[in-house]
Amino acid sequence: MTNLKTQFTEQAKVQYPIICGAMYPCSNPELVAAVSEAGGLGIIQPLSLVYVHGYEFKAGLKKIRELTQKPIGMNVIVEKNAKIYEDRMKKWVDEAIEFGIRFFVTALGNPQWVLDKVKAVGGFVYHDVTEKKWALKVVDCGVDGLICVNNRAGGHAGVRSAEELFEELGVFKLPLVCAGGIGDESDFISALKIGYSGVQMGTRFIATEECNSHEDYKTAIVTAEEKDIVKTERVTGVPLAVIRTPYVDKVGLKVGPFSKLLFKNRKTRHWIRFLYNLRAVASMKRTALKGVSTKDYYQAGKSVHGIEKVESVRAIVERFVAHAKS
Repeated sequence: MTNLKTQFTEQAKVQYPIICGAMYPCSNPELVAAVSEAGGLGIIQPLSLVYVHGYEFKAGLKKIRELTQKPIGMNVIVEKNAKIYEDRMKKWVDEAIEFGIRFFVTALGNPQWVLDKVKAVGGFVYHDVTEKKWALKVVDCGVDGLICVNNRAGGHAGVRSAEELFEELGVFKLPLVCAGGIGDESDFISALKIGYSGVQMGTRFIATEECNSHEDYKTAIVTAEEKDIVKTERVTGVPLAVIRTPYVDKVGLKVGPFSKLLFKNRKTRHWIRFLYNLRAVASMKRTALKGVSTKDYYQAGKSVHGIEKVESVRAIVERFVAHAKS
């Protein structure tokens, strides 16, 4: 029997060591609430909540609370390129804290201001990392745990395997969450046996009844195999794990030479990254919510190997838990 009580479940105050990762644009309120209601932890992606699903932030929180009274978390992007959103992010964090949220996942920058706010109310902050050099920076800030994004993740995947990351980051003696490659119950159990304090799933939870992404997207995940996951620079300028489609084959996986030069230059890389991200946001929103077009980019990880059908969040969580207990 696999132990389901971990440092993560104690800190997040949830039944099971399962996180629904924050996703743009797929983190609709119904999905976030369903994962928490099933005993895991649903994570709010605020830009998705407000700019994709059309909620004023507080109204979105109230909508989720109508669906579950169990703990939920929030994702905070602290990247320099997101400076345009910084004031709004700070306001949203304050509102989330007022609303009773005490678990936050930060990414892509220095989380110090988030830590200052969250620690003041007894909350917890985990940070996304892909390797030790990034972990060193945030551990010094005082984060409570690390979301370990491995080379099987969807979106901006890491470069290390789950085993390599655990060995590399275990020295910090913090709870570690395995993010990437968790598609079925055997993947879940394997991650916990490695020593992870929990798992974070994105791709698996897109292919659910509660996720309001287009059926074309869900079908693409169900029918894809591990070999169909490729990494393209054409969306955000840095490698992004997506499902291979005819459009991906047509445009290729690498940025052009001029864009590559702009990405390498210290003075221009932030601007070109910002422009790519603006384009990516619009593209991913259209594709995820409106279905197949002539420009298809479906973010997904290698966990597709274990996803055989669209089903309810509760069915997934209960199956994972049942196998772990047996």
